Amino acid sequence: MSIFSKKTPPAIDPEQRALIENAQARMRQKKRLYRHFVLFLAGAILMIIVNLALGFGKDIKIFDTDWFVWGILLWTFFFLVHGINVFVLNRFMGKDWEEEQINTLVKKQQDRIAVLEEKVAVEHPLPEKKTSAENTVTPIDPNTPL
Repeated sequence: MSIFSKKTPPAIDPEQRALIENAQARMRQKKRLYRHFVLFLAGAILMIIVNLALGFGKDIKIFDTDWFVWGILLWTFFFLVHGINVFVLNRFMGKDWEEEQINTLVKKQQDRIAVLEEKVAVEHPLPEKKTSAENTVTPIDPNTPL
């Protein structure tokens, strides 16, 4: 094989490409969630150290609870929402659910269009075309009396 010949890339089946793209999107979602978890742990530890060891904000209390506890609770809530979005909601409303919804909406539109086409056909019918038998001229036989 010559170095000047063009190599054609292998063709990937569109269905296989969709599966690969979906798997890559799921992997990115999970990767972001794991990063969020590591950031959450580091942030929570940092808030505890800043408050207890360094004494920053020791006097700030919300409902007789240190501020860092409320910060960690709020961050925990956001992390749980993120986890639910990745592992629960995506399973129910993922790629298959999207395709099903699209197919349902397309079917509804096709049904509406069919109803409108029938209505137009009834209210405004197209003129009928003459058949070839109607357009032909019958020759006159010279032997027939007029």
